[in-house]
Amino acid sequence: MLYFSFGSNMSEKRLLQRIRASKIGVAMLSDHKLCFHKLSKTDGSAKCDIKETGHPDDFVLGVLYDITESQKPILDIIEGLGSGYDIKNVSVKIDDRSYEAFTYYATSIDSSLMPYHWYKQHVIEGAIENGMPEEYIGSIKAVKSITDTDSKRRDRELSIYR
Repeated sequence: MLYFSFGSNMSEKRLLQRIRASKIGVAMLSDHKLCFHKLSKTDGSAKCDIKETGHPDDFVLGVLYDITESQKPILDIIEGLGSGYDIKNVSVKIDDRSYEAFTYYATSIDSSLMPYHWYKQHVIEGAIENGMPEEYIGSIKAVKSITDTDSKRRDRELSIYR
């Protein structure tokens, strides 16, 4: 099964801590933009979403992974399928080749929220690790974020990069 990851799971260190997956490469999803407005039911902060815009100049970069069917239910639980995220099929491109994949999109949105610094760092680490363009990485870095007052969670989340 092909999974298009556009948020914190772009970081292979983060994803492989959660499930078994094989990276195919950096893929582009057209007519969408990356937003940090998905309400996290677990910590109340903002997480990533892909918002369909219908504008041909809009795009989201992400990582295309191959996962086994046995790993998908695990990923569904981790991602909160049915509790803030749902699944949709998307067509993504790597160079000139198209792939059909599944991805998650937000069903619980609150545009007033901001992500925690550590969550945004996962997304930045994934973008850097996968050699995404500086301009794209810069747009992620420009997203306003907040400090998580739960220092244990913050330290646990970022420990994979040490």
